[in-house]
Amino acid sequence: MADSNFIDYVKFCSRSGAGGAGAAHFRREKHVPKGGPDGGDGGRGGHVILRGNSQLWTLLHLKYKKHAIASPGKGGEGGNRSGADGKDIILDVPLGTLARDAETGAKKVEILKDGQEVILTSGGRGGLGNSNFKSATNQSPQYAQPGEEGEEEWIILELKVLADVGLVGFPNAGKSTLLSVISAATPEIADYPFTTIVPNLGVVSYRDYKSFVMADIPGIIEGAAEGKGLGTRFLRHIERNSILLFLIAADSDHIAKEFQVLLNELAIYNPELLDKQRLLAVSKSDLLDEELKTELKSELPDGIDTIFISSLTNDGIVELKDKIWSAIHSAN
Repeated sequence: MADSNFIDYVKFCSRSGAGGAGAAHFRREKHVPKGGPDGGDGGRGGHVILRGNSQLWTLLHLKYKKHAIASPGKGGEGGNRSGADGKDIILDVPLGTLARDAETGAKKVEILKDGQEVILTSGGRGGLGNSNFKSATNQSPQYAQPGEEGEEEWIILELKVLADVGLVGFPNAGKSTLLSVISAATPEIADYPFTTIVPNLGVVSYRDYKSFVMADIPGIIEGAAEGKGLGTRFLRHIERNSILLFLIAADSDHIAKEFQVLLNELAIYNPELLDKQRLLAVSKSDLLDEELKTELKSELPDGIDTIFISSLTNDGIVELKDKIWSAIHSAN
């Protein structure tokens, strides 16, 4: 994992700029020896801002950024001249990024749209100059406001992959192979568990130039919600998917039991995942003849639309795309 380009968790210190001080200044000119107050306001301190960027899909560029420090605002000047605002720090992040307070875990902001900008840490307000305090009873105020201090906080950014379809299954169920067959994605494929250790996204072409996005999520094992295997590290990516496509291999010991284990892990992690629309694909069905398929149908779980597929022979792939497309649009 250390060498992976997919980074979905970073922690850094976010510090906004302090506001500039207001000026306590009086107008002084050759023919106006006792002019009134003309101190300008201080500038706002710089914000730390998150901006959605649809061209990014990982937080890798922020992995080594331990501090994001915005500039302070400038102080006000005479002649009612306001100080310049501090320069904002803008951090581009992938869509699906969630920012949390590192100490409390509380959600702060969420980025879901390209170009969306949200202030993560607000800069301090600039102080008011003395011209703001002139009144009928106080014609020559001698004071001005100092600028507000900036804020400093530790932030955790978590990325939850945005996709129409999330592939859910045990290691070696054939998820990566399916993704490589129906999209241009090139995930690592091998005959051993946990070949996929980071989510992979693929754009699947459909009829009439339509398309949808499929995510291959690293395999789940029983106990993943308690930290076994790859644990909950990638379960959060399933939260963003419109529908869930469960993939169970045809050579499984018992399809219905494996399906129930997968459901249980999702329910332990987040019960709301069970509200998502779901499909079941029995992969590696090229290993089956018609008689074995008929026998396996008695093992299929109730209440879920199921299809037999083979990524090797492309059997059932077109029908699977049709079912996925229909499910996506009925879920929206």
